[in-house]
Amino acid sequence: MRWDGQWGRQAADAVLALGLLGFGQLATDLAGDNQPGSRPVDGVCRVLIALAALALLARRRTPVTTLALVTAATATYLVLGYPYGPILLAFLVAVYTVAVRLPVRPAALAAGGAFVVLLTHVFWSRGPAPGWTGVLPASAWVAVPFAVGVVVRVNREVAARSRAEESRGRAEEARRRADEERLRIAQEVHDVVGHGLAAISMQAEIALHLLPKRPEQAETALTAISRTSREALDELRVTLGAVRQGAEREPVPGLARLPALRDRLAGAGLAVDVRVVGAPRELPAALDLAAYRVVQEALTNVLRHAGVASAEVTVDYRADEVTVEVTDRGMGAGAAPAADERGHGLAGMRERVAALGGWLTTGPHPGGGFRVYARLPAEPTP
Repeated sequence: MRWDGQWGRQAADAVLALGLLGFGQLATDLAGDNQPGSRPVDGVCRVLIALAALALLARRRTPVTTLALVTAATATYLVLGYPYGPILLAFLVAVYTVAVRLPVRPAALAAGGAFVVLLTHVFWSRGPAPGWTGVLPASAWVAVPFAVGVVVRVNREVAARSRAEESRGRAEEARRRADEERLRIAQEVHDVVGHGLAAISMQAEIALHLLPKRPEQAETALTAISRTSREALDELRVTLGAVRQGAEREPVPGLARLPALRDRLAGAGLAVDVRVVGAPRELPAALDLAAYRVVQEALTNVLRHAGVASAEVTVDYRADEVTVEVTDRGMGAGAAPAADERGHGLAGMRERVAALGGWLTTGPHPGGGFRVYARLPAEPTP
């Protein structure tokens, strides 16, 4: 693409140079007819017109050199007394090119030098010499293309900076989204692994306790360990499937999986009573997952810290929200979650719920034990 653009620009310059060459050769005679005091067009005149036009072929590569050649040809042309004509168009293009392609200071110096050389014909010429009255018109041939070129260059620089800023903005937005996705996946992994390991640890302690006295009952605990680890690995595979490029996302966990969670925890020695209030309905995936994770994390804390054999879960489907409540009757449960909040447990729950516009409260239950309560806005499906 770079070579295509380069050849395209060179072709455009060739068309411009040849166009000015042809136009200059044809139109200079007409210009001379309207300027009686000018020198007739001859071979030298045509050579100077050709030199000024063909010098524009190199205007992008060497703008200052091009301006010098065009200025020398144009000044010589005017000093020899040839008529004002199309050769000045080549001079305009050369000044414009310097202003577009160079910073303001070197461009101004080059254009100023060209102006000084061009003024030669104002005071000394084989044709009519306009004198001081010709300074202003001569300056216009420099000032106007120079000003246009500077404006064009500034606009291009502003556009380039805008594109660069937009590109940086898109890159920053992509990085921000990637960071958010990594944090989300890390939170999911924490919830899955933390819950699974807590259940497995409790089941392993039960198996070790039963193994010396009642080995036949230890088999039940070991079976529960196998089932829990397999389910945790399956859920972890679903969670991490999002980061595998090209992998399709499988259904994420939701409140519909609470019975399976209850059965898994029962194998770890925690009886969970699940109560549903209202008519269950389909919820947005993010909200459904958040509600499930709140229950899962709260029950994992009960299993780890509360020292009780039972807990209660209440899911309430209301008109414009869904609430989940997890309570236990443990004696020392209040301190453990507070410590966990400094890590990723309850703090992660609170962030997840807040991101969906809800709120979460945790603290001692009035009747003893500990309570986790979350409210999540859920507009009814039309």
